[in-house]
Amino acid sequence: MSDHQYQFNVKMSCGGCSGAVTKALNRLEGVKGVNADLKTQLVDVTTAREVSYDSVLAAIKKTGKEVVSGKTVA
Repeated sequence: MSDHQYQFNVKMSCGGCSGAVTKALNRLEGVKGVNADLKTQLVDVTTAREVSYDSVLAAIKKTGKEVVSGKTVA
């Protein structure tokens, strides 16, 4: 089975913010990769097939960061 790829636009103001998002997502079982780009405000997440969009979104929201938008890329 192939992986899921999600992309979120998350309001992050500093390296601590992007680090918090990355750390929270890496704790989520099934996450295979995270790239939080502070400059573009984009967070790209690769997960195992069984990890839902909603569970990834919830993990980001638990950090207190505002999620402007999100989409399933693959």
